[in-house]
Amino acid sequence: MKSSPLPYHHTRMVPKRAGELSDGGSIYWVTRGIILVRQRIMDVREVTDRGGRKACELVFDPELIAVEPTPKRAFQGWRYLKPEDAPADLKQGSGTIEMPANLRAKLREAMVW
Repeated sequence: MKSSPLPYHHTRMVPKRAGELSDGGSIYWVTRGIILVRQRIMDVREVTDRGGRKACELVFDPELIAVEPTPKRAFQGWRYLKPEDAPADLKQGSGTIEMPANLRAKLREAMVW
């Protein structure tokens, strides 16, 4: 299994709407019940894991984009947001949000930052 030099997330299932995701889609990270950042999805790759099973790698742009903090209960699986339902991006330098050090550490631990 060859992985990307970019940040990625390994998952068992290929998303049903994979084409939409790699064409300008983002993943919104829910941490402790709040969406604080999103990350652009650069590619959705079907891979074979070390056990010979088909899997998926979501390849991300390394940049984290701060969004308007939005409460969201944790969940498993995919939730597709309509553009009008997605949290708005915060303007760069707005000073509205400072990402806590423990959140940065968790994102690094998850290999997405």
